[in-house]
Amino acid sequence: MALARAAEHASLWDVIRDDAQALARSEPAFAAWMHEAILNHDDLGGALAQLIAVALGSDSDDRAMVRRIAKGAYRSDPTLIPTAHRDLAAPLARDPACPGPLHVLLHFKGYLALQAYRIAHRLWLDGRVELARDLSVRAARALHVSLHPSAVIGGGAFIDHGTGIAVGEDVVIGDDLSMLQGVTVDHAIDARGAPRIGHGVLLAAGAIVLGPIAIGDYAKVGAGSLVTASVPSGCTAVGVPTRLVNCSPDARPASSMDQSLP
Repeated sequence: MALARAAEHASLWDVIRDDAQALARSEPAFAAWMHEAILNHDDLGGALAQLIAVALGSDSDDRAMVRRIAKGAYRSDPTLIPTAHRDLAAPLARDPACPGPLHVLLHFKGYLALQAYRIAHRLWLDGRVELARDLSVRAARALHVSLHPSAVIGGGAFIDHGTGIAVGEDVVIGDDLSMLQGVTVDHAIDARGAPRIGHGVLLAAGAIVLGPIAIGDYAKVGAGSLVTASVPSGCTAVGVPTRLVNCSPDARPASSMDQSLP
């Protein structure tokens, strides 16, 4: 299984490089950018370190610092690059309008913000809290996606469009999340505790999830909905305040949600 995943990741990187070379040949205005962003790097980690540095750094010295931080995180945590591959594959599988992996890498700011968050989260776990916060603030300022470095977000996440997203402190989100623009997942003003989001959940544009509640696996939250109570697995929550629709008779209560979330 590990060998199969490694081959899949290598194949995805080969596709990205081939597409970058083709674009550099067909559109000379992009040639220098394709070499700087993709072709000068041996793997996805090198390309991501460069892209994150360019997005978050204010000048050449600042970009060099961010690049070193990113590369250091990738060296210290060997799971980050496979997770970046899995995140990259998510929009290819779930967005029929996505042209390909190179487009995601270069133009999906939700993807880039997610990878910056993963580096900040690694720093947070290593006790480098202020550096993690600084990186998170830089990403929020540059990409308009605010993902607190203490939050836990599983692999295979897809953040579409990205603008206006806020995920707060101590939020826990399972694998295969799909999230559109304008989503907020955070503490409620009058209650302690952060939301726990299950696996395979869809949070549509403008959805707000607040407080110490659980959203069960494969649940959906409709656009513009306000969720302040738990949602069972497989149900759809819509409205302000939300009501549950499309629940199957055997829907599992969200309170029994798998506690093995990352």
